Amino acid sequence: MHEEARVSDGACVRVPLASRALTRRGFLAASALGLAAALAPSLPGCSTSKNVVVDTTGDEAVDTRLTFFGFKYESINVVAIEDILRAYMDEHPNVSVSYEGIKSLPYYEALVKRLDSGNGDDVFMIDHDTALSFEKKGYLADLADLPTISTFSRLALDQMEAGGAILYVPTSISAFGLYCNTDLLAAHGIEAPRTLAEFERACDAFLADGVTPLVTNNDISLKTLAIARGMAEVYAADNVRERVAALSADPDALAVQLRPGLELVERIVERGYVDAGTALDTEKTSDDLDQFATGRYPFMLTGAWASVRVHDMAPDLAYEVHPYPVLEDRPVLVVNVDTRVSVNANSAHVEEAKEFAAFLTQPSAIERFANSQCSFSPLEGNAAPDDAPLQPLAGAFAAGAVVGADDNILLPVWGALRQSVVSLLGGATAAQAEDQLRSLLAEGADAS
Repeated sequence: MHEEARVSDGACVRVPLASRALTRRGFLAASALGLAAALAPSLPGCSTSKNVVVDTTGDEAVDTRLTFFGFKYESINVVAIEDILRAYMDEHPNVSVSYEGIKSLPYYEALVKRLDSGNGDDVFMIDHDTALSFEKKGYLADLADLPTISTFSRLALDQMEAGGAILYVPTSISAFGLYCNTDLLAAHGIEAPRTLAEFERACDAFLADGVTPLVTNNDISLKTLAIARGMAEVYAADNVRERVAALSADPDALAVQLRPGLELVERIVERGYVDAGTALDTEKTSDDLDQFATGRYPFMLTGAWASVRVHDMAPDLAYEVHPYPVLEDRPVLVVNVDTRVSVNANSAHVEEAKEFAAFLTQPSAIERFANSQCSFSPLEGNAAPDDAPLQPLAGAFAAGAVVGADDNILLPVWGALRQSVVSLLGGATAAQAEDQLRSLLAEGADAS
């Protein structure tokens, strides 16, 4: 009998997991409270009640057992991963792959502990800041020889090849947008805003009616808005590569470049477009969606991947997702070459893990996975997701986008900017947030 790990009053307890031994042929993924730690030897404790663990015991024919660790943890996100793993194991009868997923912030804490302790998984997901750290520690295998590398788009390759060696393969390109409740906007005679002035007029109109206009979470919402405002002119420049290179390792220059974005966030907070206290407690792709799904809010800032959840939570809610209206003359789309998969350089099964990474990024797998995440494909053509409310983003993508966490910038801007925006929600000024950002970026530069 196996055991199921659950979180109760903050403690990790074990309860029986009766008759659910899962073989490589009987793959299963679940999410409500999560299945238990089949990977328990490498799990440094229960870090969240929402996890997915897949057991692979009981298959005598298996020669190699790979573990895959990621931050995709809800069943709605894991279904495509399950199908890909099934297909891989059908083609490789001697290999078993198990997947475990937990929520993103606890995930990175667990990931670092596992790799630092020498108990890292064979394959795992990373982000921009983690890649910078893990590259220095020698944790990431070079994937340049994967046969699928040539199928990636120029946008993806510009990120993957930024450091020379290819240390991850992306499985999606995430986009960030302004969710617009179209029925609520129409009732007020307001169209989806394209410019900053239109957005502010819309927010003022709702405030006058006693409605807080904007739902944001405490992670990516205002951070990506600040990036859109601060970095738009860099990515619109003819010499974008030179502009990015100049910011790459210069904390002061990058903080100055992002100052207009911090000022915009400061203005949004000061004017009451967002309830700062609520936003500080609002978790990404969770509490924010609960709020927007009520239909009482005209706008929400978050990733396009949340659209599939919004459909399930509020089937009758009419909405569209638009690029950020942060400039005087046009909107700005922010994207990330995302859901990055790396291979543990210290794995006992590096070659098998690389073979699995190649399978995961072949077109038949990656197109399905990216579409299931309401994300763009990282392969040539950058196929847009099918989801109808996201079509405004597809047009903007073709016109060019800002990269939120650019691998060509060798500073931990993704995490540092989050902390600065949290400070703004707590009452800090843009000047104070800029100083904090500069300090955090400099710490990252010193760590290198």
